[in-house]
Amino acid sequence: MLTIPPNHAIVQTVDILTPVVNDPFQFGRIAAANAISDVYAMGGTPWCAMNIACFPNEMAETQKEILIAMLKGGKSALDEASAVLAGGHTLQDEEIKYGLAVTGIIDPNHIAANDKLRPNLILLLTKPLGIGILSTAVKAKWTDSQTNEANIYATSGRLNKFAGQAIQLFNLPAATDITGFGLIGHAIEMAQASHVRIILESSTLPLLPNVLEYASMGLIPGGAYRNRSHFSSKVTVDEAVDDDLLLTMYDPQTSGGLLMGVPPEQLQEVQAFLTEHGDLACIVGKVVATDHCPGIEVKA
Repeated sequence: MLTIPPNHAIVQTVDILTPVVNDPFQFGRIAAANAISDVYAMGGTPWCAMNIACFPNEMAETQKEILIAMLKGGKSALDEASAVLAGGHTLQDEEIKYGLAVTGIIDPNHIAANDKLRPNLILLLTKPLGIGILSTAVKAKWTDSQTNEANIYATSGRLNKFAGQAIQLFNLPAATDITGFGLIGHAIEMAQASHVRIILESSTLPLLPNVLEYASMGLIPGGAYRNRSHFSSKVTVDEAVDDDLLLTMYDPQTSGGLLMGVPPEQLQEVQAFLTEHGDLACIVGKVVATDHCPGIEVKA
């Protein structure tokens, strides 16, 4: 039986994915990292989790090794997060799906949230963008598929563990993880919830290798276009911003990085902590006050 530490609360989240890569172990790890990320984004610590898996009945009988590898990949992420696997549930389905229901523990007096941005905070991003575009290239069996998959593994399979620790250590007020709505979509959610305006600097955005080249060829996931259609009315874009680069800002991410609001006086310390532990600490924008509708400005 697990006991909640004194003066702590629990946070809970659930997420499930269809395969984004071909390797079942790596897919399992990525799906688990993606589910755990919501806990880190609040400044919490993953505590325990339960598997949720869907797969065709015939696969359970003839390709058990694929399912076993997928579950081992998820377990590897939980082990790295020092979280307990407490069981799970499987369902018969036409397509493989895998994810976790995660419980974390958190100090209720120090919770980072998407409604706590305030003017003058600096925005840091902890992983490069373009995972959806690379996944599209892999599915299309485009050139450099092995390299692209390796870059997806390294990025999406990496836990946001140290970014979460930075939120705790420096008591950062606001953060979110970048997933299906893309950088712009999740930034808009923060801007609206906090009643502020966000300035994003497109020239400083970290991108995965080949992403802009593939974007220029039209290897864009449908989710990026849906995100643009849904969020673009709340976005002002400099004319000099490249269209392909703008689309990468709408690109849906799988287990993307954290977008964190950092007070200027803590910026160097937070960046040093993140880079020391192997994370990106890229300044991608800032928060400003607004008398108008909250939203995003994208600068060249």
